[in-house]
Amino acid sequence: MTPAADTWSLPWLGLGLSSNLSASDVPQPYRLWDASPGLFDFVEYSAPLSLEDARAQATLFPEMWRRLSDVPVLFHPVHLNLWGPSLEPAPALRALAEHAHAVKSPWVGNDVGWWHEEGEPFPGYLYFTPPFTEEGLRDCAAHALHVQSHLDVPLVLENPAVLARRGSWHVLDFMAKLHARTGLPLLLDLGHLLSHQLSAGLPLEAGLDGFPLDKVVELHIAGGVVTRRGSRRFYVDDHTQPVREELFHLLEMLLPRCERLRAVTFEGDGHPPEVALLELRRLRRLVPAGPREPLSWPAVRAPVPALTGDSKPWELFDAGHGVTAVESTEDPEGVRADRDFRLAVVAEQLDQSWPLTRLLLAPTPEALRGFTASREYRAMFDGLGRSLGQVFASWARRQLIQAPGEALASVVALETLLPNAFLWPAPTPGPGQVGLAEDVRVGAFPVDLTECVFAARALRRHLTGRAWAGGEVELSGLEGLQQVAARPGPGPWHFAIQRHGRRHEIAPVSSDMVALLRALTEAPRAPAELAPAVLAEARARGLVRWGPG
Repeated sequence: MTPAADTWSLPWLGLGLSSNLSASDVPQPYRLWDASPGLFDFVEYSAPLSLEDARAQATLFPEMWRRLSDVPVLFHPVHLNLWGPSLEPAPALRALAEHAHAVKSPWVGNDVGWWHEEGEPFPGYLYFTPPFTEEGLRDCAAHALHVQSHLDVPLVLENPAVLARRGSWHVLDFMAKLHARTGLPLLLDLGHLLSHQLSAGLPLEAGLDGFPLDKVVELHIAGGVVTRRGSRRFYVDDHTQPVREELFHLLEMLLPRCERLRAVTFEGDGHPPEVALLELRRLRRLVPAGPREPLSWPAVRAPVPALTGDSKPWELFDAGHGVTAVESTEDPEGVRADRDFRLAVVAEQLDQSWPLTRLLLAPTPEALRGFTASREYRAMFDGLGRSLGQVFASWARRQLIQAPGEALASVVALETLLPNAFLWPAPTPGPGQVGLAEDVRVGAFPVDLTECVFAARALRRHLTGRAWAGGEVELSGLEGLQQVAARPGPGPWHFAIQRHGRRHEIAPVSSDMVALLRALTEAPRAPAELAPAVLAEARARGLVRWGPG
Protein backbone atom coordinates (compact mmCIF):
# COMPACT_ATOMS: atom_id res chain seq x y z
CA MET A 1 0.00 0.00 0.00
CA THR A 2 1.10 3.55 -0.65
CA PRO A 3 1.54 5.96 2.29
CA ALA A 4 -1.75 7.13 3.77
CA ALA A 5 -3.11 10.41 2.35
CA ASP A 6 -5.33 12.95 4.10
CA THR A 7 -7.80 12.97 1.21
CA TRP A 8 -8.86 10.71 -1.59
CA SER A 9 -9.19 12.08 -5.11
CA LEU A 10 -12.17 10.49 -6.86
CA PRO A 11 -12.10 10.98 -10.64
CA TRP A 12 -15.18 11.46 -12.79
CA LEU A 13 -15.81 8.09 -14.46
CA GLY A 14 -19.15 8.74 -16.17
CA LEU A 15 -21.28 5.88 -17.51
CA GLY A 16 -20.14 2.32 -16.99
CA LEU A 17 -21.11 -1.23 -17.94
CA SER A 18 -20.74 -4.12 -15.50
CA SER A 19 -19.14 -7.48 -16.29
CA ASN A 20 -18.38 -10.76 -14.52
CA LEU A 21 -15.28 -11.04 -16.74
CA SER A 22 -16.32 -14.27 -18.40
CA ALA A 23 -15.59 -14.44 -22.11
CA SER A 24 -18.75 -16.52 -22.62
CA ASP A 25 -21.08 -14.02 -20.91
CA VAL A 26 -23.09 -11.34 -22.66
CA PRO A 27 -22.69 -8.52 -23.24
CA GLN A 28 -18.94 -8.67 -23.84
CA PRO A 29 -17.97 -5.12 -22.78
CA TYR A 30 -14.90 -4.74 -24.95
CA ARG A 31 -16.73 -5.77 -28.11
CA LEU A 32 -19.40 -3.17 -27.34
CA TRP A 33 -16.67 -0.61 -26.61
CA ASP A 34 -15.07 -1.23 -30.02
CA ALA A 35 -18.36 -1.39 -31.92
CA SER A 36 -19.84 1.77 -30.36
CA PRO A 37 -17.05 4.14 -29.30
CA GLY A 38 -18.11 6.66 -26.68
CA LEU A 39 -21.25 4.77 -25.68
CA PHE A 40 -19.88 4.17 -22.17
CA ASP A 41 -16.78 5.25 -20.28
CA PHE A 42 -15.61 2.44 -17.99
CA VAL A 43 -16.12 -1.21 -17.02
CA GLU A 44 -17.11 -2.21 -13.50
CA TYR A 45 -16.23 -5.85 -12.93
CA SER A 46 -16.77 -8.54 -10.33
CA ALA A 47 -14.03 -11.05 -9.54
CA PRO A 48 -12.35 -12.77 -6.58
CA LEU A 49 -10.48 -10.56 -4.11
CA SER A 50 -7.09 -11.96 -5.08
CA LEU A 51 -5.55 -10.75 -8.32
CA GLU A 52 -4.02 -14.20 -8.81
CA ASP A 53 -7.41 -15.91 -8.42
CA ALA A 54 -9.04 -13.39 -10.76
CA ARG A 55 -6.41 -14.11 -13.41
CA ALA A 56 -7.01 -17.85 -13.06
CA GLN A 57 -10.81 -17.81 -12.95
CA ALA A 58 -11.94 -14.83 -15.07
CA THR A 59 -11.51 -15.75 -18.73
CA LEU A 60 -11.86 -12.13 -19.84
CA PHE A 61 -9.19 -10.91 -17.41
CA PRO A 62 -6.33 -10.96 -19.94
CA GLU A 63 -8.20 -8.60 -22.26
CA MET A 64 -9.18 -6.34 -19.37
CA TRP A 65 -5.54 -6.19 -18.25
CA ARG A 66 -4.27 -5.52 -21.74
CA ARG A 67 -6.69 -2.63 -22.22
CA LEU A 68 -6.38 -0.92 -18.83
CA SER A 69 -4.68 2.14 -20.30
CA ASP A 70 -7.65 2.72 -22.65
CA VAL A 71 -10.64 1.42 -20.66
CA PRO A 72 -10.78 2.46 -16.98
CA VAL A 73 -12.18 -0.10 -14.54
CA LEU A 74 -13.90 -0.21 -11.18
CA PHE A 75 -13.44 -3.29 -9.01
CA HIS A 76 -16.73 -4.46 -7.48
CA PRO A 77 -15.98 -7.72 -5.66
CA VAL A 78 -18.79 -10.05 -4.63
CA HIS A 79 -16.81 -12.03 -2.10
CA LEU A 80 -16.40 -9.38 0.58
CA ASN A 81 -18.32 -9.56 3.86
CA LEU A 82 -19.64 -6.23 5.12
CA TRP A 83 -21.75 -8.01 7.72
CA GLY A 84 -21.63 -11.46 9.28
CA PRO A 85 -20.31 -13.40 12.26
CA SER A 86 -16.59 -12.74 11.64
CA LEU A 87 -14.34 -10.15 10.04
CA GLU A 88 -12.48 -10.79 6.80
CA PRO A 89 -9.01 -12.34 7.31
CA ALA A 90 -6.16 -9.84 6.93
CA PRO A 91 -4.47 -11.84 4.09
CA ALA A 92 -7.65 -11.65 2.02
CA LEU A 93 -7.85 -7.89 2.50
CA ARG A 94 -4.20 -7.42 1.64
CA ALA A 95 -4.92 -9.31 -1.59
CA LEU A 96 -7.92 -7.04 -2.20
CA ALA A 97 -5.75 -3.94 -1.73
CA GLU A 98 -3.11 -5.27 -4.13
CA HIS A 99 -5.80 -6.11 -6.68
CA ALA A 100 -7.41 -2.65 -6.54
CA HIS A 101 -4.01 -0.97 -6.76
CA ALA A 102 -2.88 -3.09 -9.73
CA VAL A 103 -5.94 -2.25 -11.85
CA LYS A 104 -5.97 1.41 -10.69
CA SER A 105 -9.53 1.15 -9.39
CA PRO A 106 -10.30 4.54 -7.81
CA TRP A 107 -12.57 2.91 -5.23
CA VAL A 108 -13.98 -0.50 -4.29
CA GLY A 109 -17.74 -0.84 -3.92
CA ASN A 110 -19.72 -3.66 -2.36
CA ASP A 111 -23.23 -4.45 -1.10
CA VAL A 112 -23.57 -4.32 2.67
CA GLY A 113 -24.27 -7.95 3.49
CA TRP A 114 -22.96 -11.37 4.53
CA TRP A 115 -21.65 -12.89 1.29
CA HIS A 116 -19.67 -15.96 2.31
CA GLU A 117 -18.57 -18.07 5.21
CA GLU A 118 -15.06 -19.47 5.46
CA GLY A 119 -14.45 -18.42 1.86
CA GLU A 120 -17.45 -20.32 0.43
CA PRO A 121 -20.01 -17.96 -1.15
CA PHE A 122 -23.68 -18.62 -0.61
CA PRO A 123 -25.23 -20.19 -3.74
CA GLY A 124 -25.83 -17.65 -6.47
CA TYR A 125 -23.95 -15.06 -4.40
CA LEU A 126 -27.23 -14.42 -2.56
CA TYR A 127 -25.97 -12.60 0.50
CA PHE A 128 -27.87 -12.10 3.74
CA THR A 129 -28.99 -8.54 4.38
CA PRO A 130 -28.26 -7.22 7.90
CA PRO A 131 -31.13 -6.26 10.20
CA PHE A 132 -31.74 -2.52 10.16
CA THR A 133 -31.17 -2.11 13.87
CA GLU A 134 -28.52 -0.65 16.16
CA GLU A 135 -26.86 -4.07 16.45
CA GLY A 136 -26.83 -4.51 12.66
CA LEU A 137 -25.41 -1.00 12.26
CA ARG A 138 -22.62 -1.57 14.78
CA ASP A 139 -21.50 -4.79 13.12
CA CYS A 140 -21.69 -3.37 9.57
CA ALA A 141 -19.61 -0.38 10.71
CA ALA A 142 -17.03 -2.73 12.22
CA HIS A 143 -16.83 -4.74 8.99
CA ALA A 144 -16.58 -1.64 6.82
CA LEU A 145 -13.88 0.05 8.90
CA HIS A 146 -11.95 -3.24 9.09
CA VAL A 147 -11.95 -3.52 5.29
CA GLN A 148 -11.11 0.16 4.86
CA SER A 149 -8.14 -0.15 7.21
CA HIS A 150 -6.45 -2.36 4.59
CA LEU A 151 -7.21 -0.17 1.55
CA ASP A 152 -5.58 2.98 0.22
CA VAL A 153 -8.69 3.79 -1.87
CA PRO A 154 -12.18 4.30 -0.44
CA LEU A 155 -14.59 1.48 0.28
CA VAL A 156 -17.95 2.61 -1.14
CA LEU A 157 -20.97 1.17 0.68
CA GLU A 158 -23.93 -0.09 -1.38
CA ASN A 159 -27.47 -0.42 -0.02
CA PRO A 160 -28.41 -4.11 0.01
CA ALA A 161 -31.36 -5.82 -1.69
CA VAL A 162 -34.25 -6.51 0.68
CA LEU A 163 -36.96 -9.16 0.66
CA ALA A 164 -37.72 -9.71 4.34
CA ARG A 165 -38.20 -6.82 6.77
CA ARG A 166 -35.74 -7.02 9.66
CA GLY A 167 -35.63 -4.14 12.10
CA SER A 168 -37.68 -0.95 12.19
CA TRP A 169 -35.36 1.42 10.25
CA HIS A 170 -35.77 2.36 6.61
CA VAL A 171 -32.85 1.12 4.46
CA LEU A 172 -31.96 4.72 3.57
CA ASP A 173 -31.86 5.67 7.26
CA PHE A 174 -29.66 2.65 7.91
CA MET A 175 -27.25 3.62 5.13
CA ALA A 176 -27.20 7.26 6.29
CA LYS A 177 -26.33 6.12 9.80
CA LEU A 178 -23.65 3.78 8.40
CA HIS A 179 -22.08 6.68 6.51
CA ALA A 180 -22.19 8.86 9.65
CA ARG A 181 -20.58 6.05 11.67
CA THR A 182 -17.79 5.38 9.14
CA GLY A 183 -17.38 8.49 6.96
CA LEU A 184 -17.32 6.29 3.85
CA PRO A 185 -18.95 7.23 0.52
CA LEU A 186 -22.21 5.64 -0.59
CA LEU A 187 -23.39 3.72 -3.65
CA LEU A 188 -27.13 3.87 -4.23
CA ASP A 189 -28.52 0.86 -6.11
CA LEU A 190 -31.92 1.82 -7.48
CA GLY A 191 -33.24 -1.72 -7.87
CA HIS A 192 -32.20 -2.56 -4.32
CA LEU A 193 -34.03 0.55 -3.14
CA LEU A 194 -37.15 -0.58 -5.01
CA SER A 195 -36.85 -3.99 -3.30
CA HIS A 196 -37.00 -2.35 0.13
CA GLN A 197 -39.86 -0.03 -0.77
CA LEU A 198 -42.01 -2.87 -2.12
CA SER A 199 -41.26 -5.15 0.85
CA ALA A 200 -42.21 -2.33 3.23
CA GLY A 201 -45.21 -1.22 1.18
CA LEU A 202 -43.78 2.26 0.58
CA PRO A 203 -43.70 4.59 -2.45
CA LEU A 204 -40.49 4.43 -4.47
CA GLU A 205 -39.35 7.92 -3.37
CA ALA A 206 -40.02 7.33 0.36
CA GLY A 207 -37.05 8.24 2.57
CA LEU A 208 -35.11 10.14 -0.07
CA ASP A 209 -35.85 13.63 1.29
CA GLY A 210 -33.82 13.06 4.45
CA PHE A 211 -31.13 10.93 2.82
CA PRO A 212 -27.65 12.47 2.29
CA LEU A 213 -27.59 12.29 -1.50
CA ASP A 214 -24.46 14.47 -1.42
CA LYS A 215 -22.59 11.44 -0.01
CA VAL A 216 -23.50 9.26 -3.02
CA VAL A 217 -20.62 8.83 -5.48
CA GLU A 218 -22.07 6.01 -7.61
CA LEU A 219 -25.49 4.88 -8.81
CA HIS A 220 -26.42 1.39 -10.03
CA ILE A 221 -29.31 0.55 -12.33
CA ALA A 222 -30.15 -3.03 -13.34
CA GLY A 223 -32.92 -5.44 -14.24
CA GLY A 224 -35.20 -7.31 -11.90
CA VAL A 225 -38.60 -8.94 -11.48
CA VAL A 226 -41.52 -7.81 -9.33
CA THR A 227 -43.60 -10.69 -7.97
CA ARG A 228 -46.77 -10.74 -5.86
CA ARG A 229 -47.37 -13.02 -2.90
CA GLY A 230 -50.70 -12.45 -1.22
CA SER A 231 -51.01 -8.76 -0.44
CA ARG A 232 -47.25 -8.15 -0.70
CA ARG A 233 -45.02 -7.35 -3.69
CA PHE A 234 -41.32 -8.22 -3.86
CA TYR A 235 -38.53 -7.17 -6.19
CA VAL A 236 -36.08 -9.94 -7.06
CA ASP A 237 -32.71 -8.57 -8.16
CA ASP A 238 -31.91 -10.40 -11.43
CA HIS A 239 -29.62 -8.50 -13.79
CA THR A 240 -30.66 -10.60 -16.81
CA GLN A 241 -34.17 -9.13 -16.67
CA PRO A 242 -35.32 -5.84 -18.25
CA VAL A 243 -34.73 -2.59 -16.38
CA ARG A 244 -38.07 -1.43 -15.01
CA GLU A 245 -39.38 1.89 -16.25
CA GLU A 246 -39.79 3.32 -12.76
CA LEU A 247 -36.05 2.90 -12.20
CA PHE A 248 -35.26 5.01 -15.27
CA HIS A 249 -37.58 7.72 -13.93
CA LEU A 250 -35.96 7.51 -10.50
CA LEU A 251 -32.52 7.86 -12.08
CA GLU A 252 -33.59 10.98 -13.97
CA MET A 253 -34.89 12.47 -10.73
CA LEU A 254 -31.76 11.65 -8.71
CA LEU A 255 -29.03 12.68 -11.15
CA PRO A 256 -29.27 16.44 -10.48
CA ARG A 257 -29.64 15.84 -6.73
CA CYS A 258 -26.49 13.69 -6.32
CA GLU A 259 -24.10 16.64 -6.39
CA ARG A 260 -20.91 14.63 -5.86
CA LEU A 261 -21.76 11.74 -8.17
CA ARG A 262 -18.78 10.19 -9.91
CA ALA A 263 -20.26 7.21 -11.80
CA VAL A 264 -23.47 5.60 -13.06
CA THR A 265 -23.19 1.86 -13.73
CA PHE A 266 -25.56 -0.21 -15.85
CA GLU A 267 -25.42 -3.74 -14.45
CA GLY A 268 -26.37 -5.33 -17.74
CA ASP A 269 -24.81 -8.77 -17.32
CA GLY A 270 -26.91 -11.34 -19.18
CA HIS A 271 -28.32 -8.87 -21.73
CA PRO A 272 -27.65 -9.68 -25.40
CA PRO A 273 -25.49 -6.97 -26.98
CA GLU A 274 -28.34 -5.55 -29.04
CA VAL A 275 -30.42 -5.09 -25.87
CA ALA A 276 -27.51 -3.67 -23.89
CA LEU A 277 -26.94 -1.13 -26.68
CA LEU A 278 -30.52 0.13 -26.38
CA GLU A 279 -30.19 0.58 -22.63
CA LEU A 280 -26.77 2.24 -22.87
CA ARG A 281 -27.97 4.70 -25.51
CA ARG A 282 -30.83 5.73 -23.24
CA LEU A 283 -28.46 6.10 -20.29
CA ARG A 284 -25.91 8.00 -22.38
CA ARG A 285 -28.50 10.74 -22.94
CA LEU A 286 -28.84 11.06 -19.17
CA VAL A 287 -25.10 10.85 -18.43
CA PRO A 288 -23.34 12.77 -21.21
CA ALA A 289 -19.74 12.03 -22.06
CA GLY A 290 -17.07 14.54 -21.15
CA PRO A 291 -14.56 15.33 -18.38
CA ARG A 292 -15.35 16.79 -14.98
CA GLU A 293 -13.18 17.95 -12.10
CA PRO A 294 -12.06 15.27 -9.61
CA LEU A 295 -13.72 15.14 -6.20
CA SER A 296 -11.76 15.42 -2.95
CA TRP A 297 -13.03 13.17 -0.14
CA PRO A 298 -11.60 13.06 3.42
CA ALA A 299 -9.67 9.83 3.92
CA VAL A 300 -11.01 7.56 6.65
CA ARG A 301 -8.51 6.31 9.22
CA ALA A 302 -10.65 5.13 12.11
CA PRO A 303 -10.24 2.40 14.75
CA VAL A 304 -12.13 -0.81 14.11
CA PRO A 305 -14.72 -1.59 16.81
CA ALA A 306 -15.30 -5.13 18.00
CA LEU A 307 -18.23 -7.12 16.63
CA THR A 308 -21.23 -7.39 18.92
CA GLY A 309 -21.16 -11.19 18.92
CA ASP A 310 -24.81 -11.16 17.82
CA SER A 311 -26.15 -14.56 16.71
CA LYS A 312 -28.46 -12.96 14.16
CA PRO A 313 -26.43 -13.98 11.04
CA TRP A 314 -26.80 -17.67 11.77
CA GLU A 315 -30.46 -17.24 12.71
CA LEU A 316 -31.07 -15.68 9.30
CA PHE A 317 -29.04 -18.44 7.64
CA ASP A 318 -31.23 -21.09 9.28
CA ALA A 319 -34.47 -19.32 8.38
CA GLY A 320 -33.30 -18.70 4.80
CA HIS A 321 -32.43 -22.36 4.24
CA GLY A 322 -35.43 -23.99 5.90
CA VAL A 323 -33.72 -25.10 9.12
CA THR A 324 -36.19 -23.10 11.21
CA ALA A 325 -39.83 -22.30 10.52
CA VAL A 326 -40.60 -18.94 8.94
CA GLU A 327 -43.39 -18.45 11.51
CA SER A 328 -40.73 -17.89 14.19
CA THR A 329 -39.28 -14.89 12.32
CA GLU A 330 -40.08 -11.18 12.37
CA ASP A 331 -41.51 -11.14 8.83
CA PRO A 332 -42.73 -14.65 7.91
CA GLU A 333 -44.04 -13.71 4.47
CA GLY A 334 -40.84 -11.86 3.55
CA VAL A 335 -38.64 -14.68 4.87
CA ARG A 336 -40.70 -17.17 2.88
CA ALA A 337 -40.11 -15.13 -0.30
CA ASP A 338 -36.40 -14.91 0.50
CA ARG A 339 -36.16 -18.63 1.21
CA ASP A 340 -38.04 -19.61 -1.93
CA PHE A 341 -35.66 -17.50 -4.02
CA ARG A 342 -32.66 -19.17 -2.37
CA LEU A 343 -34.11 -22.63 -2.94
CA ALA A 344 -34.74 -21.80 -6.61
CA VAL A 345 -31.11 -20.77 -7.01
CA VAL A 346 -29.89 -23.93 -5.25
CA ALA A 347 -32.09 -26.07 -7.53
CA GLU A 348 -30.85 -24.22 -10.63
CA GLN A 349 -27.22 -24.76 -9.65
CA LEU A 350 -27.74 -28.42 -8.75
CA ASP A 351 -29.41 -28.97 -12.12
CA GLN A 352 -26.14 -28.01 -13.79
CA SER A 353 -24.50 -31.25 -12.62
CA TRP A 354 -27.22 -33.37 -10.95
CA PRO A 355 -30.38 -32.83 -13.06
CA LEU A 356 -31.71 -36.41 -12.76
CA THR A 357 -30.77 -36.98 -9.13
CA ARG A 358 -32.19 -33.61 -8.09
CA LEU A 359 -35.52 -34.31 -9.80
CA LEU A 360 -35.76 -37.73 -8.19
CA LEU A 361 -34.50 -36.86 -4.69
CA ALA A 362 -35.28 -33.17 -4.20
CA PRO A 363 -38.02 -32.17 -6.67
CA THR A 364 -40.25 -30.26 -4.26
CA PRO A 365 -39.66 -27.27 -1.98
CA GLU A 366 -39.99 -29.54 1.05
CA ALA A 367 -37.40 -31.97 -0.32
CA LEU A 368 -35.04 -29.12 -1.24
CA ARG A 369 -35.33 -27.78 2.30
CA GLY A 370 -34.42 -31.27 3.48
CA PHE A 371 -31.12 -30.80 1.66
CA THR A 372 -30.41 -27.17 2.61
CA ALA A 373 -31.27 -27.95 6.25
CA SER A 374 -28.93 -30.96 6.27
CA ARG A 375 -25.58 -31.36 7.98
CA GLU A 376 -24.02 -31.90 4.55
CA TYR A 377 -25.15 -28.50 3.29
CA ARG A 378 -24.00 -26.73 6.46
CA ALA A 379 -20.60 -28.46 6.08
CA MET A 380 -20.08 -26.56 2.82
CA PHE A 381 -19.28 -23.51 4.96
CA ASP A 382 -16.71 -25.08 7.29
CA GLY A 383 -13.67 -23.91 5.32
CA LEU A 384 -12.75 -27.27 3.75
CA GLY A 385 -13.52 -26.13 0.21
CA ARG A 386 -16.42 -28.47 -0.56
CA SER A 387 -18.63 -27.35 -3.43
CA LEU A 388 -22.42 -27.41 -3.63
CA GLY A 389 -22.28 -30.41 -5.97
CA GLN A 390 -19.98 -32.32 -3.63
CA VAL A 391 -22.15 -31.84 -0.56
CA PHE A 392 -25.27 -32.71 -2.56
CA ALA A 393 -23.60 -35.95 -3.64
CA SER A 394 -22.86 -36.79 0.01
CA TRP A 395 -26.44 -36.02 0.96
CA ALA A 396 -27.80 -38.10 -1.94
CA ARG A 397 -25.70 -41.10 -0.93
CA ARG A 398 -27.00 -40.81 2.63
CA GLN A 399 -30.56 -40.88 1.26
CA LEU A 400 -29.68 -44.08 -0.61
CA ILE A 401 -28.42 -45.70 2.58
CA GLN A 402 -31.57 -44.72 4.46
CA ALA A 403 -33.93 -45.77 1.65
CA PRO A 404 -32.09 -48.12 -0.73
CA GLY A 405 -33.26 -48.27 -4.31
CA GLU A 406 -31.46 -49.78 -7.28
CA ALA A 407 -33.00 -47.34 -9.76
CA LEU A 408 -31.94 -44.24 -7.85
CA ALA A 409 -28.51 -45.71 -7.16
CA SER A 410 -27.99 -46.10 -10.90
CA VAL A 411 -28.92 -42.47 -11.56
CA VAL A 412 -26.56 -41.20 -8.83
CA ALA A 413 -23.76 -43.40 -10.17
CA LEU A 414 -24.34 -42.14 -13.72
CA GLU A 415 -24.19 -38.46 -12.77
CA THR A 416 -21.12 -39.08 -10.61
CA LEU A 417 -19.43 -40.57 -13.67
CA LEU A 418 -20.01 -37.70 -16.12
CA PRO A 419 -17.45 -35.11 -14.89
CA ASN A 420 -14.79 -37.80 -14.56
CA ALA A 421 -14.92 -38.32 -18.32
CA PHE A 422 -13.15 -34.94 -18.71
CA LEU A 423 -10.18 -35.66 -16.45
CA TRP A 424 -7.97 -36.03 -19.55
CA PRO A 425 -7.93 -33.72 -22.57
CA ALA A 426 -9.12 -34.86 -25.97
CA PRO A 427 -6.30 -35.33 -28.55
CA THR A 428 -5.81 -32.17 -30.62
CA PRO A 429 -6.27 -32.74 -34.36
CA GLY A 430 -3.44 -31.75 -36.68
CA PRO A 431 -3.71 -30.07 -40.08
CA GLY A 432 -6.37 -31.75 -42.21
CA GLN A 433 -7.49 -34.04 -39.38
CA VAL A 434 -10.75 -34.49 -37.48
CA GLY A 435 -10.70 -34.83 -33.71
CA LEU A 436 -13.12 -35.10 -30.83
CA ALA A 437 -14.53 -31.70 -29.81
CA GLU A 438 -12.86 -30.34 -26.67
CA ASP A 439 -16.10 -30.52 -24.65
CA VAL A 440 -17.22 -33.94 -25.87
CA ARG A 441 -16.45 -37.40 -24.49
CA VAL A 442 -17.81 -40.92 -24.90
CA GLY A 443 -19.46 -42.56 -21.91
CA ALA A 444 -20.45 -46.12 -21.07
CA PHE A 445 -22.75 -47.48 -18.35
CA PRO A 446 -23.90 -50.96 -17.29
CA VAL A 447 -27.62 -50.25 -17.81
CA ASP A 448 -29.43 -48.11 -20.38
CA LEU A 449 -30.96 -44.93 -18.91
CA THR A 450 -31.81 -43.31 -22.25
CA GLU A 451 -35.52 -43.27 -21.42
CA CYS A 452 -34.85 -41.66 -18.03
CA VAL A 453 -32.73 -38.90 -19.58
CA PHE A 454 -35.42 -38.18 -22.17
CA ALA A 455 -38.25 -38.34 -19.61
CA ALA A 456 -36.55 -35.78 -17.34
CA ARG A 457 -36.20 -33.27 -20.20
CA ALA A 458 -39.73 -33.84 -21.42
CA LEU A 459 -41.12 -33.52 -17.89
CA ARG A 460 -39.36 -30.19 -17.27
CA ARG A 461 -40.79 -28.83 -20.51
CA HIS A 462 -44.28 -30.12 -19.72
CA LEU A 463 -44.37 -28.87 -16.13
CA THR A 464 -42.99 -25.46 -17.10
CA GLY A 465 -45.68 -25.06 -19.76
CA ARG A 466 -48.44 -26.04 -17.35
CA ALA A 467 -47.07 -23.74 -14.65
CA TRP A 468 -47.27 -20.80 -17.07
CA ALA A 469 -50.84 -21.72 -17.97
CA GLY A 470 -52.16 -22.71 -14.56
CA GLY A 471 -50.03 -20.66 -12.18
CA GLU A 472 -48.55 -23.59 -10.25
CA VAL A 473 -46.29 -26.58 -10.79
CA GLU A 474 -48.09 -29.93 -11.04
CA LEU A 475 -45.59 -32.06 -9.10
CA SER A 476 -47.59 -35.27 -9.37
CA GLY A 477 -46.10 -35.57 -12.86
CA LEU A 478 -42.87 -36.67 -11.18
CA GLU A 479 -44.37 -40.13 -10.60
CA GLY A 480 -43.83 -40.98 -14.27
CA LEU A 481 -40.14 -40.09 -14.03
CA GLN A 482 -39.78 -42.30 -10.97
CA GLN A 483 -41.35 -45.19 -12.86
CA VAL A 484 -39.03 -44.71 -15.83
CA ALA A 485 -35.95 -44.58 -13.57
CA ALA A 486 -37.02 -47.93 -12.12
CA ARG A 487 -37.06 -49.68 -15.51
CA PRO A 488 -33.64 -49.16 -17.13
CA GLY A 489 -32.91 -51.03 -20.31
CA PRO A 490 -30.25 -53.72 -20.62
CA GLY A 491 -26.67 -52.58 -21.04
CA PRO A 492 -24.03 -51.85 -21.84
CA TRP A 493 -25.15 -48.35 -22.83
CA HIS A 494 -22.92 -46.00 -24.83
CA PHE A 495 -23.55 -42.29 -25.26
CA ALA A 496 -21.87 -38.95 -25.89
CA ILE A 497 -21.29 -36.42 -23.13
CA GLN A 498 -21.31 -32.73 -24.01
CA ARG A 499 -19.99 -30.23 -21.48
CA HIS A 500 -21.53 -26.74 -21.35
CA GLY A 501 -19.69 -24.81 -18.64
CA ARG A 502 -20.42 -26.72 -15.43
CA ARG A 503 -23.29 -28.64 -16.99
CA HIS A 504 -22.82 -32.11 -18.49
CA GLU A 505 -25.45 -33.21 -20.99
CA ILE A 506 -25.98 -36.78 -22.15
CA ALA A 507 -26.49 -36.98 -25.92
CA PRO A 508 -27.94 -40.30 -27.14
CA VAL A 509 -26.13 -41.48 -30.25
CA SER A 510 -26.30 -44.41 -32.67
CA SER A 511 -23.89 -47.32 -32.57
CA ASP A 512 -22.21 -45.95 -35.71
CA MET A 513 -21.69 -42.59 -34.00
CA VAL A 514 -20.27 -44.32 -30.92
CA ALA A 515 -17.75 -46.11 -33.13
CA LEU A 516 -16.69 -42.84 -34.78
CA LEU A 517 -16.32 -41.00 -31.46
CA ARG A 518 -14.40 -43.88 -29.88
CA ALA A 519 -11.98 -43.86 -32.80
CA LEU A 520 -11.40 -40.12 -32.35
CA THR A 521 -10.93 -40.59 -28.60
CA GLU A 522 -7.89 -42.73 -29.41
CA ALA A 523 -6.42 -40.34 -31.98
CA PRO A 524 -7.51 -37.76 -34.60
CA ARG A 525 -8.16 -39.17 -38.05
CA ALA A 526 -8.20 -38.04 -41.66
CA PRO A 527 -11.81 -37.41 -42.83
CA ALA A 528 -11.44 -40.09 -45.50
CA GLU A 529 -11.02 -42.72 -42.77
CA LEU A 530 -14.47 -41.98 -41.34
CA ALA A 531 -17.98 -42.75 -42.60
CA PRO A 532 -19.08 -39.59 -44.47
CA ALA A 533 -22.72 -39.55 -43.34
CA VAL A 534 -21.85 -40.17 -39.69
CA LEU A 535 -19.06 -37.57 -39.81
CA ALA A 536 -21.50 -35.00 -41.27
CA GLU A 537 -23.95 -35.67 -38.45
CA ALA A 538 -21.19 -35.43 -35.83
CA ARG A 539 -20.10 -32.09 -37.27
CA ALA A 540 -23.67 -30.76 -37.30
CA ARG A 541 -24.12 -31.76 -33.65
CA GLY A 542 -20.84 -30.18 -32.55
CA LEU A 543 -19.29 -33.49 -31.52
CA VAL A 544 -16.08 -33.09 -33.57
CA ARG A 545 -13.58 -30.38 -34.51
CA TRP A 546 -11.28 -29.84 -37.47
CA GLY A 547 -7.57 -29.24 -37.27
CA PRO A 548 -5.99 -26.17 -38.88
CA GLY A 549 -5.70 -25.86 -42.63
